[in-house]
Amino acid sequence: MFVKRVLLKLSGESLSGSSSLINVSSLLRTVNEIKIAVNNKIQLAIVIGAGNIWRGADKFINRVTADKMGMLATVMNALALNDALWKIGIRSKVFSANGVSSFVEDFRIENVIKSIEQGSLVIFAGGTGNPFFTTDTTAALRAAEIDADMLLKATRVDGVYNTDPKKNKNAIKFSSLTFKEALRRHLKIMDAEAFSLCMQTNISIVVFNFYEDGNLWKILSGKKIGTIVEA
Repeated sequence: MFVKRVLLKLSGESLSGSSSLINVSSLLRTVNEIKIAVNNKIQLAIVIGAGNIWRGADKFINRVTADKMGMLATVMNALALNDALWKIGIRSKVFSANGVSSFVEDFRIENVIKSIEQGSLVIFAGGTGNPFFTTDTTAALRAAEIDADMLLKATRVDGVYNTDPKKNKNAIKFSSLTFKEALRRHLKIMDAEAFSLCMQTNISIVVFNFYEDGNLWKILSGKKIGTIVEA
């Protein structure tokens, strides 16, 4: 598959270390992996999560409030990622769906596309701007809006398995799946809403281990690693 424009879904943990919310070493490793793709003329857009800062709350804080806090936390991560990218010479821009215009630009798809076509990497923060939707769903939505060729989900595992490989040493890894197969097997690739949207828009998903150096570029250069889910 020829890949020109890609949506990369990063977790907040890609910026954090074992003892800090945002760790300089982790942040630099992440942006240096991204730099290889950008230097090879890939149009890259990123959705960043906030698991390093906020993972919701118990019943004391209601779901809507907790989700709003999570959306604000993604803005913090996006600002850190953006600053680090500029420091290594990558032009990037942050767009947020939740109206924090004194910090980053409000999300407008026409401005996003213009930035991509002018050679900037774009970072999406603020989720969808609404509670009850995860950053997985945000990634699927933004991938469709920018007409991405592929959605890459960066994880700590090397693909999709039939059972949890951490719990079952005999778990079987899939090299490829169709959307229908993944649904039939009830595989937890992404949230149901995100997966459904990718299926409707026919955007392939690749689940891969982002924490092995060079894997991002291996996928973008056509090597088959991780698990691809497609029509």
